[in-house]
Amino acid sequence: MSSLEDLRSRLDLAGQSHLLRFWPELSADQRSRFVTELSQLDPAELRAHCRAAAEAASRDSSSEQRLDQRMEPVPAEFIGGVKRSDKETLCEWENEGLLQISQNKVAVLLLAGGQGTRLGVSYPKGMYDVGLPSCKTLYHIQAERIRKVQQLAEQKHGSKCTVPWYIMTSEFTLAPTESFFKENDYFNLDKSDVIMFEQRMIPAVSFDGKVILENKSKIAMAPDGNGGLYRALTENKILQDMDRRGIQYVHVYCVDNILVKLADPVFIGFCVRKGADCGAKVVEKAFPEEPVGVVCRVDGVYQVAEYSEVSPEVARQRGPTGDLVYGAGNICNHFFTLDFLKTISEKSEKMLKQHVAIKKVPYVDDEGNLIKPDKPNGIKMEKFVFDVFQFSSNFVAFEVLREEEFSPLKNADTAVNDTPSTARRSLLSQHYHWVLAAGAGFLDSQNRKLHPKPRLADNEDPPAICEISPLVSYFGEGLQMLLKGKELKSPFILDEKTAEQLKDQ
Repeated sequence: MSSLEDLRSRLDLAGQSHLLRFWPELSADQRSRFVTELSQLDPAELRAHCRAAAEAASRDSSSEQRLDQRMEPVPAEFIGGVKRSDKETLCEWENEGLLQISQNKVAVLLLAGGQGTRLGVSYPKGMYDVGLPSCKTLYHIQAERIRKVQQLAEQKHGSKCTVPWYIMTSEFTLAPTESFFKENDYFNLDKSDVIMFEQRMIPAVSFDGKVILENKSKIAMAPDGNGGLYRALTENKILQDMDRRGIQYVHVYCVDNILVKLADPVFIGFCVRKGADCGAKVVEKAFPEEPVGVVCRVDGVYQVAEYSEVSPEVARQRGPTGDLVYGAGNICNHFFTLDFLKTISEKSEKMLKQHVAIKKVPYVDDEGNLIKPDKPNGIKMEKFVFDVFQFSSNFVAFEVLREEEFSPLKNADTAVNDTPSTARRSLLSQHYHWVLAAGAGFLDSQNRKLHPKPRLADNEDPPAICEISPLVSYFGEGLQMLLKGKELKSPFILDEKTAEQLKDQ
């Protein structure tokens, strides 16, 4: 049987023979590339995928089952946090985390497969500059935080160590991310310790269960969600690489959080001391109706309940102290043991729920014309990284302060929240408070003393502009010896060179 006949047979089995309707019009190169793409699709998997997508999309979303009667908050004994614990305990967890890092047992894993569509850019979010005085991108900031946490562990335990940086990209983001890191000399990290790999792409499907053609010789594909991590770990032999390096603990996070603490020693130490195989950082919901998922238990099993699955009445419930009963907002910031990741990737990945995303998917019509729809016409199926909580034998949550650790970049500045402006403000406000806590003050451009503001209102810019390099301070530590009693002229950038100059003064 010829290659084309074989392909037709495979597509017939999958119920997708329409994909070859423009075959006579294709050039030899187009045919070759298309055959390669189509040959990678398993007929049975493709048939099941298309059927599941169409069925899931046809369900009435208004009939989505509420979880009110089945859910309960995370028990207090399984939650730690900066507000819930004394300084001595937090210090113990930090020391434990630094010990694990010093022994080369900790890796960080970045979820960077999404495009910056909502942000309004055509390149990966990690390459975005939110307008800091230093002009550093998200990737640059994160690389420096890795370097600094390595230094802190080395200083504490006297042994050189490495925190490998695994970066999961997609078909859209791999090449530009690789190029960006090469152009920036991997931000002074060892190239061999920055490991990029690609998540799977899966076909977008029309409402009648047919794979959508992006053009006459290419299927419309989309990343399989951040929950595609678990299959990608196996397919790209990442788990084997972690094993070879002696990694035992993995900190997983999303690219768009400008305040993320990579390989956070406190979080790592907390999870290790609790014997957890799976952990999640959470922030207190800003208000009951905030559209974020909530970490909780459903039918006795840990999961993230989407805001649409919880009634307004339950979302507004408060406990004896006045806090929201279901206030543990999920921020896609997780701890996993390597053994847990192995179990998920090898045994449980296929059981993960498929989530439906209804999207506008460009396509070619029957005449071969490219159509950009003005309303949703396609289904993209995704898995979510947090859907593995249900398989944990010892799950824990760790609550952090939003203003210290969570400010995502999702939208262009035309939006109200999660924009370049809000991300920039969050980081500069944090650094402003670090300077005040270190016992320093600020002068304006006319050398007039600025009145300090220890508390800033929501969406209020700090009265002085100050940016502190992660290479100087990971989370505000070590600044008092540099800055106490000094008056800094705004705008002020505290980088390594400036820090050395301050030491000599």
